[in-house]
Amino acid sequence: MRAALVGGGPVGLVLAIALARQGHEVLVVDRDPGPPATGPWHRRGVMQFALPHFFRHPVRQALLDLAPDVWDSLVAAGGRPALPPGAPEEATGLACRRETFERTLREAARHERRVTLLTGHADDVVRERGRVAGLVVDGQRVDSDLVVSAAGRSSRFADGLRAPVEGGSCGFSYIARMYRARHPEDAPAGLPSGVMYADYLAIVFPQDAATTSVLIVRPTFDRALADLRTGPQLEAVAAHVPHLARWVDPERFEPITDAMPGAGLTNTYRGQLDDAGRISLPGTVFVGDAVSTTNPAAGRGVSLGLLQARELARLVGDGTADLRDVALELDAWCATHIRPWYEDHVHWDESLLRRFAGEDIDLEARIPSDVVCAAAEVDPTIATAALPYLAMAAPPAVLDSVQERTREVLRTGWRPPVAAGPSLAELGEVLHRAA
Repeated sequence: MRAALVGGGPVGLVLAIALARQGHEVLVVDRDPGPPATGPWHRRGVMQFALPHFFRHPVRQALLDLAPDVWDSLVAAGGRPALPPGAPEEATGLACRRETFERTLREAARHERRVTLLTGHADDVVRERGRVAGLVVDGQRVDSDLVVSAAGRSSRFADGLRAPVEGGSCGFSYIARMYRARHPEDAPAGLPSGVMYADYLAIVFPQDAATTSVLIVRPTFDRALADLRTGPQLEAVAAHVPHLARWVDPERFEPITDAMPGAGLTNTYRGQLDDAGRISLPGTVFVGDAVSTTNPAAGRGVSLGLLQARELARLVGDGTADLRDVALELDAWCATHIRPWYEDHVHWDESLLRRFAGEDIDLEARIPSDVVCAAAEVDPTIATAALPYLAMAAPPAVLDSVQERTREVLRTGWRPPVAAGPSLAELGEVLHRAA
């Protein structure tokens, strides 16, 4: 079977390798020509490419299932396997820059027999006799039996084939900067670490090659840091945040990027079906961010995308399955395994925004996941559900069993701890002076 994949990011590349190893001829179309021979790679059309990443354990598991040699290559390229203390090996994630991750995947795809990489813009699908027959790439027809859109959150490719997207802005924005340790002993290791302050989050991401990224996540409605644009400004602000100060110390770390804003962040879901509940054009399938996006601060995007890639590869198999059925089955699978993570994030983010605005937790409503997980620190019985959820080893529904116990903890007056540190308004004053 001939398969054409629109989008050469992590989901598209892993899916291409998997389909090729099942015997299919695969074309990957992407606007970006790939990394240069030397120097940094400025990936076209991917806002989050240089922003912080941590690849959770479903990424490793999907790679071990579909292309275990690619996992080995990621580790050989400097990616650092990271495991929560006391967790089983299958919970291993990867501390790694997105650039290192995609360079390794692209190199693997470039050497994969039956995979062809094409630089160009996918304009539309080709329709014949009510089914897909290929792609139009920069005005030229490319024949294909299966067309998969893994084009990302901002793509409008084949937009008219599905019902409108659900969801929208997650309500948060962030600013990040990447650093490299000046001395080997200062090189970061382990898992990302985050701290909640009164009205924002601060997160540190260990990465490969002795690099780290610092991140401030703020409610979009709070404008105190809205004008933060440059590296020196971010460094001045981060030096006042206890969780970040060490990582921006110029004696120990040198910046290797400017300040990098993250805006337009969304929680969205969109299945395979059109407004009438049908597969509009058999032979077309959507995966990755084209199906769902979640607030990137939790680092679930690539994980959920690769789980979809693995399931689609299983459904396609040797290519004898009816492609209408493939899309229908993938849609049903995503409704069960992907949509709950979207719904979980919508509720989590809405609740957190209200708390940052000064409201208390509504004990009559469903307790949001972040509060349940925080309560596990004071009640070990809650941890039995919270830990699998945090590791993405169990779906959000695993927290249902500890909802009432969490309410009991909250009724004692306990609330998720807020670290001592400056408020956003105080950081805004620092920014004003730095500017």
